[in-house]
Amino acid sequence: MSEPAASGTGDERIDAVLNEVGPRLRRIRRDRGATLGDLSASTGISVSTLSRLESGQRRPSLELLLPIARAHQVPLDELVGAPPVGDPRVRAKPIVRHGRTMFPLTRQPGGLQAYKVVQEKPYENPDPRVHEGYEWLYVLSGKLRLVLGEHDVVLGAGEAAEFDTRVPHWFGPTPDGPVEFLSLFGPQGERMHVRARPKQS
Repeated sequence: MSEPAASGTGDERIDAVLNEVGPRLRRIRRDRGATLGDLSASTGISVSTLSRLESGQRRPSLELLLPIARAHQVPLDELVGAPPVGDPRVRAKPIVRHGRTMFPLTRQPGGLQAYKVVQEKPYENPDPRVHEGYEWLYVLSGKLRLVLGEHDVVLGAGEAAEFDTRVPHWFGPTPDGPVEFLSLFGPQGERMHVRARPKQS
């Protein structure tokens, strides 16, 4: 049986989630005994912007939420209220591909797409691919290996990366264990990946 909260259009559900972000930010800040001035000093975000964000007059964005999450030392999904893995209230059906479980956090077609991703088995050989768009990654727990063009880096919990997806890229867990992360990508990010074949020598 469906819960009443599941009714309404995708835009209405997203607006409902965004409307809860401000009060949650205020509660977390007050629980830590921090003032708006303290948070402004640690994030570089103006007091007026923080105040408007908490009151709901400013729409939350990744650029604002990431430094706030770092300042409070909490996972980004705690700020946006993303449901934990296995929570029975998760209504979006998880997508499982190649050992990677993706929980959609957005339901509307097109626009910015967000997923909470859990991956246990590392790929033995990175297979960089390309597609149109721009992508953001934020590690919630574990370690995430990111191969981007000539770069090969490992991101830990609380670290983020952003990149143009036209650059050959691949990401997955390290041999140390599973990784849990958020993936957000721009307007063209929903297109199918196209293999970036290495040049023949």
